[in-house]
Amino acid sequence: MATRNLYAHDPGDPGWTVPAAGAARFSWEYDEGRDRLLSLYRKGKDKQWDAEKRIDWSLPVDPYDPLGLPDETSPLHGTPYWDRMSDKDKGELRRNYAAWQFSQFLHGEQGAMVCAARIVESVPDLDAKFYSATQTMDEARHAELYGRFLHEKIGLVYPIDDNLQALLGDTLRDSRWDMPYLGMQVLIEGLALAAFGMLRDITDKPLPKQILAYVMQDEARHVAFGRMALRDYYRQLSRAELREREEFVIEGCYLMRDRLRGEVVLTDFGLPRDEAVRLSEESEYLRVFRQLLFSRIVPCVKDIGLWGERLQRAYVDMGVLELGDASLDLLMAQDEEIAEKLDAQRFAEEEAARKGEVAEAIAAGAGEAGTGVGEAAAGAEGAAETREV
Repeated sequence: MATRNLYAHDPGDPGWTVPAAGAARFSWEYDEGRDRLLSLYRKGKDKQWDAEKRIDWSLPVDPYDPLGLPDETSPLHGTPYWDRMSDKDKGELRRNYAAWQFSQFLHGEQGAMVCAARIVESVPDLDAKFYSATQTMDEARHAELYGRFLHEKIGLVYPIDDNLQALLGDTLRDSRWDMPYLGMQVLIEGLALAAFGMLRDITDKPLPKQILAYVMQDEARHVAFGRMALRDYYRQLSRAELREREEFVIEGCYLMRDRLRGEVVLTDFGLPRDEAVRLSEESEYLRVFRQLLFSRIVPCVKDIGLWGERLQRAYVDMGVLELGDASLDLLMAQDEEIAEKLDAQRFAEEEAARKGEVAEAIAAGAGEAGTGVGEAAAGAEGAAETREV
């Protein structure tokens, strides 16, 4: 079924055209590069995987409880609205929220794919072009699997959130080659890692857990790439140039913080928009989610050298300044470990299932052979009795 037929709201034009600025840059030096980036490029090649094969798409998903999240995560829980809802309505609400979240993941991954392609085009260094080429493939795979999950397992799609679209547009329209790094690798990928991680750790449903864990394994490399490239470049910039990037980060962080409400889902259930915003803002789940959201962004921003006074004041206002001391390397190592453990568990289960099938086949074969021997013995006895008669 065409995606347009699955949208909860009319997405408008069938596509979105962003006027792009900036130059395509070629490098004729093919034998030099930063060891760290080339090592990451080699890892990017080694870690390529096929969403068709690595994901077990045969796993069932209840579209009315696709993530298995506790009822307490709903902003309506504990309100008169929740008390008046039937079980069917609550299931529809869970379906819509999951569709909204995964739709934003889907649109964000397409944006990441386009930004990675822009980095290949505009970054001056060949080692960065090499890695960005592997990331473009990663993002294509992520868009593929999120799209498939929405089409086949939930059957509902939401248009791109206005704030996410605004941040993508600002990132792509800027002519400076480092801005796709900053907008995508630091802000949007940082947001994605936090959102994926929270759902990965809460959901008890095996299919979305697989999808989120494997995507996070890729995204951790992408953030590491952005950190390496921008840290090197920003050491060369003037205070005024750094201030411009910090303003971009401040605006982007406020946009992302505000886009997380998802009040459109509540308005779809008949709530006035002001009421939907209020209930979303008062949600304890949203408060925790926002805190975790910046756990990936703030330390990365500090690490690459954007830590001016105005940026710090903005993070104080958001209540996330202390996250600047968090260890990104530890978080990314955990992402890698969780994906590898999930693989090991799945392979062990598949191996056990194969051994069980072999044992059953052997037992069945032995039984058939025993039956054949018994029949042959009975036939011999019958023949002997006939001869005696």
